[in-house]
Amino acid sequence: MPPAKKKRFRRRTFRQILGGVRRRVRRAAGRTRSVWRRSLQLQVVTSTLVISVIVVVVLGAFLSEQINRSVVQSSQRSSASEAFADRLQIADALAPEADDPTKPADSGKKGSANPLDDVMDIVTGSGENGSKKRYDVLILNQAVPGQSRASGGVVPSNVPESLQHNVQKKTVGSIEKIKFVGESQPRLTYVVGGTVHLPSGQNYEVYHFFPFTDEEELLSNVRLAIVVVGLGLVLLLAAIAYLVARQVVTPVRLARQAAERLASGKLDERLKVRGEDDLARLANSFNEMAANLALKIHQLEELSQVQRQFVSDVSHELRTPLTTVRMAADLLYDAREDFDPMAARSAELMQAQLERFESMLADLLEISRYDAGAATLDLDSVDVRDVVLRAIADSEALAERHTTRFELRLPNEPCMAEIDNRRVERILRNLLFNAIEHGEGRDIVVTVGADRDAVAVAVRDHGIGLKGGEDTMVFDRFWRADPSRARTIGGTGLGLAISREDATLHGGWLQAWGQPGEGSQFRLTLPRTAGADLKGSPLSLVPPEIEMRRTWRTAMTPVLLPASADGADHDDD
Repeated sequence: MPPAKKKRFRRRTFRQILGGVRRRVRRAAGRTRSVWRRSLQLQVVTSTLVISVIVVVVLGAFLSEQINRSVVQSSQRSSASEAFADRLQIADALAPEADDPTKPADSGKKGSANPLDDVMDIVTGSGENGSKKRYDVLILNQAVPGQSRASGGVVPSNVPESLQHNVQKKTVGSIEKIKFVGESQPRLTYVVGGTVHLPSGQNYEVYHFFPFTDEEELLSNVRLAIVVVGLGLVLLLAAIAYLVARQVVTPVRLARQAAERLASGKLDERLKVRGEDDLARLANSFNEMAANLALKIHQLEELSQVQRQFVSDVSHELRTPLTTVRMAADLLYDAREDFDPMAARSAELMQAQLERFESMLADLLEISRYDAGAATLDLDSVDVRDVVLRAIADSEALAERHTTRFELRLPNEPCMAEIDNRRVERILRNLLFNAIEHGEGRDIVVTVGADRDAVAVAVRDHGIGLKGGEDTMVFDRFWRADPSRARTIGGTGLGLAISREDATLHGGWLQAWGQPGEGSQFRLTLPRTAGADLKGSPLSLVPPEIEMRRTWRTAMTPVLLPASADGADHDDD
């Protein structure tokens, strides 16, 4: 494989691996976020844990700083005292020999030939009566060569330059990391420097090196103890928060589960009351609410049952007198030509109103069947296009009276579906009559669409339209968008309600869209196979021209034009 192709292959493989990792991270983050949002107990415990960690860290850092400062300052004070005492002792020891540093020592004194050696033995405790001290000393005389001494692994180069520069003026000290001779790692050391002035004018710089090994070990143990205690405190607080949250959240969770069961129809659901605290009062309030709700629902069911029974009884009881009145009205209507004009007009009005009354009575009977759950389907496999054509044929006479035309948009292929031909045709007639009623005489577009699972019919008018929220209210019984608007067709106000029941009986949808001044569109969606679940509709609920206009407005970027010289704004329309 060529190198370039290998490089591209490796790059592509790396991108694929990186993309897979990102997707896993996003899925894990999504699951974590979902668990976080759904669990109140987890939120309480996590919040308590985070706050506890912050408080413990702040307090631990503060305590560690205070202890560190106290230990270091105490060690510095004791080291400075020891260094001062050593400098006094060095001054007393060197004062008799200060006139001639190179002069041999007095034969009457015990010690070495050079008093500096005796001084170092005394100061560092390495003489015959002394013991080794915890620090090292450097005695430095830069004016006279050979008059410098050091203990341990100290050399003059271990003295910081800043400290050596200021030691001539005053006693100074600083904490430094110093690497002594023979050691591989530097040690934290407190260096104290001071000057010993002799009567002869000779000056000795004395530097004490106090290692902070013990202090570092002590502070390390203190920090470890703070961390262990802080971690234990955090875990203890988390456990306490978990127990407290569980004690509070468990009754809330039980209340939620009871509310869900109550909402699903189990009106006898109640909560157990324990104690007299706020949660107990919440349980009492929930039980009282559930009891009142069950009572109200039972009363409404009884009232609804009474109303439905009343409508059904009245509708059936009216059939007999209506038949008699209808027979008499037909006789009068057929003989109207022999009457005077007033009587003939009355016969025509009676005939029209009886037809309207019969239509209303038929709708009420149909509604009562739906309320009683007695409506059934007479299914047959038919072409929805034929059903649409028959519904339009039944509506043409009414459309001509309102100077309305139909625009058909039918697919070329058959749109077969298992439907109740009579009920679907009634749905389409109701939609067409409604469009003629509110279409303001403009054209009505009827569109038929189909896919593998469903068929759909959309009826589009260009009339007054619907306001916000009316797209669901329009299917309520006897609902009218404008009560002051007179009916021009004379419907009962139950057509769309019955149409929705018919669509639901088929397992389909009947939906409405509308905007003031843009008209409205009703979409009927039915499954091709009876009993199948709908997953979507072949037609859009929003008319295509409205959807295109929205897309165009979203895609357009507004451009601000500069104002004209006379101060008027340009019009970009």
